[in-house]
Parts: sequence; structure tokens; C-alpha cells
Amino acid sequence: MSSADPARELLRHTVATLAYRGGKAVRGAPPGFSGFRAGAGTRSAGEVLAHIGDLLDWAVAQADGDRSWKPISPSTWDADSVRFFSALEKLDARLASDTELGTPAEKLFQGPIADALTHTGQINLMRRLAGAPVQGENYVAADIAAGRVGADQAAPRREFD
Repeated sequence: MSSADPARELLRHTVATLAYRGGKAVRGAPPGFSGFRAGAGTRSAGEVLAHIGDLLDWAVAQADGDRSWKPISPSTWDADSVRFFSALEKLDARLASDTELGTPAEKLFQGPIADALTHTGQINLMRRLAGAPVQGENYVAADIAAGRVGADQAAPRREFD
């Protein structure tokens, strides 16, 4: 992809940020966490994670000019974690390509990407409520780079005690 498109480059960094933060949220979840609910009438943690996968798949579809929404039922926590990173890799590859986007980068951010970030925060909150909090961190110091969107993320640099 041409580096002349700063919106796409910023979106790629945002997707890498989602991979880093989302990776912390999904790694080390306690057994049974997938079924945890913050309260009556709320989505389970597994349903939230599956929804994030749906959002990322939708972002790829929109980048290709397809606006259809195709939700997939939740699977196991491990399978949906793999789906999360796989979808991030597909989205990043699409953003890195020279192929014109079927939806503007700004719209991809304000819709599925921002929603996925919000839901990642929900999983973090649910982890705390379930007694298995994610270690806080100074994310400004984190080693996040466009293109690093798989499960293998850099080690945290400045976590809080």
C-alpha cells in the first residue's frame, strides 16, 4: 500500500492497537469465563468476543464494498480468540493492500473498529468483575506497530502494580 494515505496508515495502527489490547483481554481468562455475565440481560463474555469477531469480519467485508452483516454464533473462548486474531490479520492485510477501499477508512474506524475497541473494554471490565483482572498498563509506552496484529504481541513495557 502506498504510504501516501495517512488515514489507512492510522487505521492500520488502530487495528494493531486493538490486537495488543484485545490480546491482553483474551489471554489468561479463567476457566468458564466465556459464560460470565456482568448482570441479567447482558451478553456473556463469550458472546462479546464473538461479536468482536463479527465486527472485524464486517470491517473486511465493508473494505471490499460489501455492507452485509453475517454474525457467527459463539464457539469456545479459545476458538473465538483465534477468530479474533485471524480477522485482525485479514483486515490489516486488506488495509495494507493497494486495492481501493469500498468504504472510507474514516467510516471503518467510526463503525466496526471503534465498536470493537469498546467491546474489548467490556471484556476487561468483565475480567475484573469475574475476579481475574487484566494488568493495567501505560499504553503510550507499549510497543505497538502497524502490521503486528496476531496473537504474538510484544511484552508489556510499563504495567501497573
